[in-house]
Amino acid sequence: MSQTDSPIAEPSKFDPVSFVKSLTSRPGVYRMVDASGAVIYVGKAKNLKKRVASYFRRSSLTTKTQVMVAQIAAIEITVTHTENEALILENNLIKELMPRYNVLLRDDKSYPYLFISGDTFPRLSLHRGAKRKPGKYFGPYPSAGAVRESLNLLQKLFPVRQCEDSYYQNRSRPCLQYQIKRCTAPCVGLVSEAEYQQDVQHTILFLEGKNQQVMDELSAQMEAASQQLQFEQAALIRDKIISLRRIQERQYVSSMQGDSDVLAAIVRDGIAVVEVSFVRGGRHLGSKAYFPKGSTDISAAELLEAFIPQYYLGKDVPAEILLSHEVEGAALLQEVLQTESGHKVSLRKPQRGHATRWLQMAKTNAEISLIQRLQSRSNLLQRFEMLQEALALDELPKRIECFDISHTRGERTVASCVVFGLEGAIKSDYRKFNIEGITGGDDYAAMHQALTRRFTRLNNGEGKRPDLLLIDGGKGQIKEAQEVLAELNLSDLPILGIAKGPARKPGEETLFLVGQAGEVTLPADSPALHLLQQVRDEAHRFAISGHRQRRAKARTSSSLEDIPGLGPKRRQKILQQFGGLQEVKRAGVEDLQRVEGISASLAQKIYDRFHPDN
Repeated sequence: MSQTDSPIAEPSKFDPVSFVKSLTSRPGVYRMVDASGAVIYVGKAKNLKKRVASYFRRSSLTTKTQVMVAQIAAIEITVTHTENEALILENNLIKELMPRYNVLLRDDKSYPYLFISGDTFPRLSLHRGAKRKPGKYFGPYPSAGAVRESLNLLQKLFPVRQCEDSYYQNRSRPCLQYQIKRCTAPCVGLVSEAEYQQDVQHTILFLEGKNQQVMDELSAQMEAASQQLQFEQAALIRDKIISLRRIQERQYVSSMQGDSDVLAAIVRDGIAVVEVSFVRGGRHLGSKAYFPKGSTDISAAELLEAFIPQYYLGKDVPAEILLSHEVEGAALLQEVLQTESGHKVSLRKPQRGHATRWLQMAKTNAEISLIQRLQSRSNLLQRFEMLQEALALDELPKRIECFDISHTRGERTVASCVVFGLEGAIKSDYRKFNIEGITGGDDYAAMHQALTRRFTRLNNGEGKRPDLLLIDGGKGQIKEAQEVLAELNLSDLPILGIAKGPARKPGEETLFLVGQAGEVTLPADSPALHLLQQVRDEAHRFAISGHRQRRAKARTSSSLEDIPGLGPKRRQKILQQFGGLQEVKRAGVEDLQRVEGISASLAQKIYDRFHPDN
């Protein structure tokens, strides 16, 4: 890589205007340095002059970037031949220097693989590190536990040895694995090389996702054994086929062919997460969540663009990387990854087919990982303390209750009450209130009724008193809360309203604290605001869930009779296949579709009938 390094003037004399004028328009990497000489940010550019100049146009900068720019005492430049070279150099410098304003991927360890050795009687084992030994490698897997789970499964299906070579080479009689039919004892010559290689080949085919080919071969072997009157052998093969069929029952975690990674990114409430799901041979091998440092005020697409080169450069890259968001620099990233890996690489956001199911699963896992991180005790305690400080409360609010209203054009109104403590969401204390006797769509009356019911119960000794009452709404909803608490002699309970801004974007909320003049304004990156957003969003989700359940209960029956396209014969067949209505309710779309006469669209209708929230 050809580069030209350009040292800059002393930090105290740094003049951004004159510096930008002298910059080249060639591609390269820039390093921002603070007064102590530490590199605080590394970036790449197709045009160094334009990119660096953009940092000194204050109107378009985020708060975080403005803080960073204020600390710049010098900028160092490395010019490269191409933007591809700049991307690789940027990645290397970020990993080496760990600048505090870059998105940093801290977990850089190698991943475990399943390894089939190249011996005469190959060994199946877990492998981590450089791939120097001859043989076949399958993976990577998200964890050693996932590899061990696969090893245990494979040992039940195909009796390929998993013992250490030192143990294998010094056996004089079969070990316990042979006794329980998990190995054919090649160590003492109880199986021929040809028979053993057949099990090895089936293992490889299974790991490559070619399950049907394995079953076809086993079926042929079973038929041959039966014709030769070797019924015991045929029964063993039959049991193996049954086990294989059960393993590969069509769930959407095994419905796509090939090797792919699925990346889902979420940036919310001051935390960023990238969930990486591993698909090898069409089989889902698990997933892993990453929480890159310094990425809380960028978009999910920008997070992915920063994450991909750090994660993949220098590692094995699958043929396909599915993304939750369109990435602006996808073409460049794709080109660099192809050059580095030596094979074609596709980066895309799937729009249809099985790939969208993989992506939805990754998004769900990312959401769960984010919630778990948000609910970690240390993180929450800090947010509660910051909230106390921001609202100038006398005591730490250890219990927050939030109320929200949900309905569709005034129909089946439901109010939700969610509870958060220092340990996170206290779901056992969540409550839903079916609102009756009000004018449809009157959110103020709905809020008044829900609060009256909740705090009347509190006065009767039911439940715990909150330290802060959070209302999703503006001054109208807050007024209702004040009236209810005054009627019940609870006026000393702090009330805080949270209303979305004109653009309804996170970070632009308006807060109203009863007893305090004017609005409370918190910066978009405030941990206290992130806590309030988290509680408010959970109340909103819980209210919508309750409303949908109530609406679905009113509109649907528990039978299959009124599902269009599902006549008496099909109803009888589906009930026979599943053994009753309860099992039909538990079944997934793929399970329902396996019943003769049930198409994909009809299976979806049946599933939707019993799962109205999906």
